[in-house]
Amino acid sequence: MIKRELVIFLIVGASTVLVDFICYRGLIEFQIMEVDMAKATGFLVGTLFAYFANRFWTFGHRPHVPGSAWRFSALYASTLGANVLINALVLRLLADVAAAIQLAFLLATGGSACLNFLGMKLFVFKPIPALELR
Repeated sequence: MIKRELVIFLIVGASTVLVDFICYRGLIEFQIMEVDMAKATGFLVGTLFAYFANRFWTFGHRPHVPGSAWRFSALYASTLGANVLINALVLRLLADVAAAIQLAFLLATGGSACLNFLGMKLFVFKPIPALELR
């Protein structure tokens, strides 16, 4: 089961990264926001997509499970901080590198993706005993 979940999580994750990146680059390209705010906004837009895709497809939580939205929000708030922090640190470290934005984005996304899968599997969409659903 975890293998199936991991494969679907990776597909959802790739789609989420695409949504995040398009939003992030668009906000920067059109000078709508500064880099850190654009990164946070892209991440949050991707988060909305990720919640519903992972809830319904990856982990199969069709009925609403009390607390899952709250747990998801807490997880993503912490991984948002990690994502923006990693992005900012890599941009500072690679300030003279031509592809700094792309590398920072990939490293920030990779770090937060690992944290997100573990958090969703073990905390947000953990299996619910049948007695709790009644």
